[in-house]
Amino acid sequence: MTRSNFTAVAEFTFEGFSIFGWQHRLILFVVFLALYLLTLASNVIILTVIHLNRQLHTPMYFFLSVLSISETCYTVAIIPRMLASLLSPQQAISAPECATQLFFYLTFGVNNCFLLTAMGYDRYVAICNPLRYSVIMGKKTCIQLASGSWSIGLSTAIIQVSSVFSLPFCDANIISHFFCDIRPLMKLACADTTIKELITLLISLCVLVLPMVLIFISYVLIVTTILKMASAEGRKKAFATCASHLTVVIVHYGCTSFIYLKPKSQNSLQDRLISVTYTVITPLLNPVVYSLRNKEVKEAFLRALGRKLLS
Repeated sequence: MTRSNFTAVAEFTFEGFSIFGWQHRLILFVVFLALYLLTLASNVIILTVIHLNRQLHTPMYFFLSVLSISETCYTVAIIPRMLASLLSPQQAISAPECATQLFFYLTFGVNNCFLLTAMGYDRYVAICNPLRYSVIMGKKTCIQLASGSWSIGLSTAIIQVSSVFSLPFCDANIISHFFCDIRPLMKLACADTTIKELITLLISLCVLVLPMVLIFISYVLIVTTILKMASAEGRKKAFATCASHLTVVIVHYGCTSFIYLKPKSQNSLQDRLISVTYTVITPLLNPVVYSLRNKEVKEAFLRALGRKLLS
């Protein structure tokens, strides 16, 4: 069955973690399920605490709320099918479902990149220009930055999904991955993918390198400002406000850059294991790091918990 501009393959099959034995897959299933549930619970707690505590209605926590929503949607698009493939190797997915999964994965993944950039800009303004912080980071600016992140994610997803699924897929349909990703899909195409790979590389440079450069510039200015502070306590407090964001940025961009900016790799298992980091671990890292390292969030959570117990 041939479809113009889509695919001749009716469905794809995930190779997933079928290389592992049943016992190892069962262990991975339990571990990933626990991390997934913990991620969902952590993000719900973060959103609830920020919503209920008016002291946390600031630009920093606004972006954290949006990031929590985006990370939750991101994990929902990937992890449930990954868990299913651990219990049932050679998990099949129809071509339209595969395109849909890739679309949401890219939308929320790219959105997360630019949200982290917006959070870096927020920290820059807070530390380098504190007197004008409330003016620069007004409600309108925050909404515009968040909307811009979503728009870039949506646009990137549309371009990439259209590019990948305009390729012909003839016979090979086993995806050497646990979800529908760009490179594993392109490997299955029965046509020259050079131009498509160039498009993917250019887009990857835009959505990974550009935000990294902007965050790097922000932190150069932040560190320069902090080092000029006379008070040691002030320097310590300023560094503490940036530590959580910087930790998440390093893990997030480190893993995704390794996958999307490196040359073609023949070690698909290695790629899958690295992908686990930014699809399973990083979404959990965000709420955990921001909760454990943030005194305001911890105090707000304990107050909310105390009120709940008393009632």
